[in-house]
Amino acid sequence: MKVFWREHRSGQKMILEPDNGEEVEIGAFRQTPRGYDAFAKTLGYDPGRSQRGFPTPEDAKAFVESFQPWSLYVGNVDVEFDRTVYPPLED
Repeated sequence: MKVFWREHRSGQKMILEPDNGEEVEIGAFRQTPRGYDAFAKTLGYDPGRSQRGFPTPEDAKAFVESFQPWSLYVGNVDVEFDRTVYPPLED
């Protein structure tokens, strides 16, 4: 089981890849004219898990990672966090 970032047309998505290989989006950030907007998935309504106007993509990523959104799907199991940013999937 691993977590990694994947390029997307306006930013990057955080992906959880369980051992079965099926990818689940668990967070993301995108570039806007005002900076970077970021969010971490949740199982309910939690406006604190999204924020706008980060000055850098690294700040936006750190915000998403701080919530450890993968724990919603796997609990307190250790996951491999791969720092490689993968290219977008081909359609």
